[in-house]
Amino acid sequence: MQNRLFPYYKEGLIEAGCDEAGRGCLAGPVFAAAVILSVDFFHPLLNDSKKLSEKNRYLLREYIEQNALAFAVGSVDNELIDKINILNASFLAMHIAIEQLSIKPQLLIIDGNRFNKYNKIPHKCIIKGDSLYQSIAAASILAKTYRDDFMKNQHMLFPQYAWNKNMGYPTKLHRERIKMHGISPLHRKSFSMGNDQLSFDFENNS
Repeated sequence: MQNRLFPYYKEGLIEAGCDEAGRGCLAGPVFAAAVILSVDFFHPLLNDSKKLSEKNRYLLREYIEQNALAFAVGSVDNELIDKINILNASFLAMHIAIEQLSIKPQLLIIDGNRFNKYNKIPHKCIIKGDSLYQSIAAASILAKTYRDDFMKNQHMLFPQYAWNKNMGYPTKLHRERIKMHGISPLHRKSFSMGNDQLSFDFENNS
């Protein structure tokens, strides 16, 4: 397996790749990461987090954190998600991550097709950017693994929802447990908790 992702979108600029994890969940925060990589950064396994095994995601997280020029992770909890909606919460989580970067980026490259402008930094939205650009792929890995860690910890407090397996996504088991136990303080009240999407595949969704 060989990493064929692009090292940058625009040569000569300090770029931060941004991505989120947990937008489609019924419970828990949405997480986002911003990552600045050098042009010679390379790891053969680097890819969109959804295309990687859990083992390789954590292996890559360690490598990214040791070798990135700068990285940061932000999150927005379920209560604020309910107030401002999940799309705006995803953008806010990215803004929080960008704000924490130790290096100020000159360009933001965002996974997806929409973004709320952050200060005066130019940005470019790129559909499937986490499969195209190294910094966005790296951000997807950090966002995913940090969110997974959060949900696994919360599973210890709320084991009835099996968050250690579904990470808060609307799997059949998760919805069945909601029917049995009701919602927890971490569930998003603005989301449908019903039985639609019973076959939801959380590994292939953000």
